[in-house]
Parts: sequence; structure tokens; C-alpha cells
Amino acid sequence: MSNLLSNIDMIYPPRYGPEWGSGGIFGLKYYRGTLYFTLAFEAIAHFVRDDGIRIYRYEYVGPLPTSGGDTYNAVDTVDDEIFFGGWVHAPAIYSGRRDGRRATISFTNKYSHVHKYNISEDSITLLWKEGLHHETDWVGEVSEIVYDPINDRLLLARADGMKNLGVYQIDRKGGNYKQLSSIPAMKGSLFYDHVCFDMFPDWINGVNGIQCIDLIENRVRYIEFGDVSKMSVDGGGVEWRLTGASISAYGRFFLFVRGGIFIGNPIDEGIEPIRFVRLFDFGLSGYNARRTMAKPFGGGILIPYNAYTEAIIYPTNEVEEKLKLATNTIVGPSILLYISPPIAKIIGVFGARITGIEVIDNKLLLAVNTMANTGRYDALPIDAGFRGFLTLNHDVINRDPPSIRFKILGVQVGNRVFGGIPLTGYREPILKIYAKKGNKLYIYEYDLSLPLDESRIDSYNISAGRNVIELNGYRNSIVAFKLHDEDSSSRIIIDLL
Repeated sequence: MSNLLSNIDMIYPPRYGPEWGSGGIFGLKYYRGTLYFTLAFEAIAHFVRDDGIRIYRYEYVGPLPTSGGDTYNAVDTVDDEIFFGGWVHAPAIYSGRRDGRRATISFTNKYSHVHKYNISEDSITLLWKEGLHHETDWVGEVSEIVYDPINDRLLLARADGMKNLGVYQIDRKGGNYKQLSSIPAMKGSLFYDHVCFDMFPDWINGVNGIQCIDLIENRVRYIEFGDVSKMSVDGGGVEWRLTGASISAYGRFFLFVRGGIFIGNPIDEGIEPIRFVRLFDFGLSGYNARRTMAKPFGGGILIPYNAYTEAIIYPTNEVEEKLKLATNTIVGPSILLYISPPIAKIIGVFGARITGIEVIDNKLLLAVNTMANTGRYDALPIDAGFRGFLTLNHDVINRDPPSIRFKILGVQVGNRVFGGIPLTGYREPILKIYAKKGNKLYIYEYDLSLPLDESRIDSYNISAGRNVIELNGYRNSIVAFKLHDEDSSSRIIIDLL
């Protein structure tokens, strides 16, 4: 580990890379002595070994200067090869400012791509690329690569774009390109003899189902969610279900979205239906396990929840005005969560976002960033974030959790169910509500027992002014909350000590 880290920078400051806000360090993968990652938005792929480092600027896609690379962690490994994908501007074009504030980039040279790195040969091959050659639109980015070990092919998820969205396949040499499903998909994972992906038809409502590729029969199984409140352990719905990460564990498929997790068996709900469990849902907030990765660790799951992943700086309509408030209101720090059912435990507190996790020797390597990916008119000629690495010891999962505060505005949650705060390990969890009027508060208590159980509900009277509710009676559980009546001027603070 020490030799690897001596060959890379621990902090990458803003550098030339025309795009929207900041990218990050993506695709983080340690495999057979090689650490791979792409630095976005500079579009620089790194292949790091103890004896040195190889740099690739995606020049096989098109002329320099390039920008982009990957912003969803599209990477998988097979035999002696690392397959990595995403998107690249080649060459990148910064179009400049329009009215002294708003700025744009051209998407004419934006390509989606899949590459292969051969470890023993230290060689890079461009397997596939596709572009739309349009000023403002682009083909679906490659946001996930999953190797199909039964048919020896790569399955690609594509949802971020305007054309050619869905689930696709290519073989390991870049041929046999084919669409398997036309429903946009952002993330996926092997699950038994299937590969399951989200169904992501639009960016307002977000995920509305799960689609699974049957690797034996080569057909697609679809599950549509319908009313999520009927699937939820607390009986509440969830809005703006942007896809986070996905993983299979404990014989279940876990699909992380903004607001919580869908868990169950999507290939046979007769075995166990898909249920929704709320986690870190702060209503009109961008807080999400998004543009990051879920990592198997110690038989459980490591997953970051990020405070500042996407943001709108210069809105152009009412929807974007709402998103500006939601994404730029920072309700709490990013956290690293360890899931080992029935327990969910906060094990770390961090800054704006964690974009990757990898296990190397006796350390956890985290990729971090100080800045969000921003909107269409927030373009810059440089990446605006400070990207870098941080190491943690493996025993972090068994230490006491860190102190943390979440602060939520009443206007963000209204009278909807919110929260989903794991209290495992905390000695003094406290809820404070600064209310403008009398109200009633409902507290929902549950955990991550599998199969998921229904929540238990308590109610408390809330007076105008300062209300302090000790949560000691809920320790080791997960708690969500709901105000009976909306109090848009209220302030809600959750202190975990």
C-alpha cells in the first residue's frame, strides 16, 4: 500500500477539464497488484503499481485536450484485464459565457466508451465508442460494466443521455454490440444467475422498477414498483428516487436510491418481495448514495452517503429553482455506512462526497471530493473540485461511531416521512425541533432485519418553540420521523453523540 500511494498524489487541485462543476476520482479498482482510477474531469486514467504508474488521457477516443472520463464508476475485472468505461470529450470544447454568468460547453465531441487494460502486457485497447455529434445532446454514458461469466460478455448500463439508453452488451473484444433492454439503466449487479439493473425512465421521479437479464435464457424480467408507500416499512413514499449504487448480498438485491434502499428478490418475488427501507431521506435534498460505489467488506456492505453530489448554480426555470434549493442546502456531512443486517452503522464522517472505495491490504482507500457535479449552464474550463485520497484502517467498522449533526428545514420535509437515521453505537442521540406552532411528531422505529419487518410507531406532542426529544430508547435501531402538519418555518436538528 505504501509503495502504491507514493506513486500518486493524495490531493488533485483544479486543473483544465471543461465540464459542469467537478467530476472526481472514479472507477477505483485494485486488481492483481494494479490500482486503476480515472481523474475526472481531466480525463486522466491511472494504472498504478509498486514500481511506477502509467497515464492514459483517452487519446484513443479522439484528439487532445480531453475531458470527462467516468463519473459513475463503470469498471469490472476479468482474468488479466480491467475493463473501464464512461464518457469523454475528445477534444473538449469550452463554449464560454453567454450573459456574464451562465457558461456552456459543446457536446459535439462527446463519446461514450469502453476500454480494456491488460495487466501483464501493460497495454490499453479502445474496445468501443459512440457519439451523437450534437451541440447540446449526447448518447447514453456508460455508467456500469458488469461481466457476465456465463456468456463471457460485458453488460453496460446507460441512462445519462438523450439517445441509445438501456442495457447493452459487447463481447470482451468489443464486438457483438447489442441492446438488450430499451429501458434506461444506471447501475447493476450480478444476482444469482441474473444481472439486475434499476429502471430509470426520467430524472424527476427517478427509479420506478428493477430489470434483470436472465443469463441462462437471455431474456429480461421487469418489476415495476407502483406506489412505493405500499412497499415501505414505514408506510411513507419517497420522492426524487435518483439511483445511487447497487449490490447483491445476503441472497438479496440491494438498490440504493435517494431516500433509501429497495431490498428483495427481483427475479422471484414469491421468495421475497421487494421492500423499501428509508435511509438518510431529508426530503428536498440531494443527500444520496449517488455517484459512488457499494463495496463488499467483511461479509457486509460499505456504502457512502454524499452531502453534495449534484447541484444547480444558475437555474433557468421553476423546477431548477427548486433543485437549486434542494441541492445547495447541506443538511449534514457525507457519511460512510456499514450494513451487516440487522445493523446499519455510521463508521465515518467526511466532506462533500466520497466517489470510490477500495480495499488494499489492511486499509480502506477512499476517493473524496470537495465539489459537486453542476448543471448545464454552470460550465467551467476547469474541474472546480479538490479531489484526493484518504486511508482508513479495517477496524473502523468496529469502533465507536463519530459524532454527527443533521440540520433539516421544515420546508424540505413538509408533512412527509423523513430521516432513516441509524443509531447503532450512539450513546446520546437527540432530536431537537424548533417549531413555529404546536404539532404532533411520529417516530418510526425499524432495523435492517432480513426479511424486512414493519416499523413501530410512537407519537409525541410538539409545542411552539424548542422541543428536545431523547432518542436513547431507540438505540441500535433506525428512526424516521413525520410531522402531522407541515411547519415550513421549523428547524429540525438530529445530534448523534
